[in-house]
Amino acid sequence: MKNYKISIITVTKNSEKFLSQNILSVKSQKYKNFEHIIVDGNSTDKTLDIIKAHKKSIKFIKNKNDKGLYHAMNIGIKNSSGDIIGILNSDDIYFKNTLEIVNKYFNKYNNLDFLFGSVYKHKLLSGYNPNIIDWSFGFYTTHSVGFFIKKKSQLKVGLYNLKYNYSADYDLFLRMIKKYKLNGLSTKKSEIFGKFRPGGLSSKINFLDYLMECNKIRLNNGQNFILVYTIFLLRILKNFKKILK
Repeated sequence: MKNYKISIITVTKNSEKFLSQNILSVKSQKYKNFEHIIVDGNSTDKTLDIIKAHKKSIKFIKNKNDKGLYHAMNIGIKNSSGDIIGILNSDDIYFKNTLEIVNKYFNKYNNLDFLFGSVYKHKLLSGYNPNIIDWSFGFYTTHSVGFFIKKKSQLKVGLYNLKYNYSADYDLFLRMIKKYKLNGLSTKKSEIFGKFRPGGLSSKINFLDYLMECNKIRLNNGQNFILVYTIFLLRILKNFKKILK
């Protein structure tokens, strides 16, 4: 079995509250052929002190020209040296056997481009269904914690598109699945990668702005105009109270 090198990318900005748990969850992995890259966007709290305390196990990049989350992720990808890339948000954690499972799947399926694992987020999320990607985010578990992709496949598709502020990951997945037809799988439900902590960036987004950006992404990826705006109206009706807040 090949021991793939796995690059874990974490973006920080004033992330002191949960960062130690994040770093320790990576350091405690049973599978050891990995690098943990942390890209910091000019933190002013104790984030840098925490990173310094773990400097022997971290590849640290100070992003002085901070242009947001996806810009920092792109920097991490460009500076990674692994065969496989995973994104781990600063407030999320892996379980101890996560990277071991990832390596197992990429060895078992030679043509595998990307992998989704089960994740705890309010409840256990599992599975991958590309057939519903046109209208639902429910086609996968999470971007952080649950997603790994071969670096060569990532570079084939391209980096995160910085013209999108909220949902560049959704744009990436549409390109992966619809345009480039990459091969993806999900793990068994019992193979749980970690815990996704609610309350991060996604909880601070204006919901209407988020829906409008999703429209742009769908249209720019060739989806039918009528379908896109039908979904848009249905989501407004479903989330009317949230929009009024």
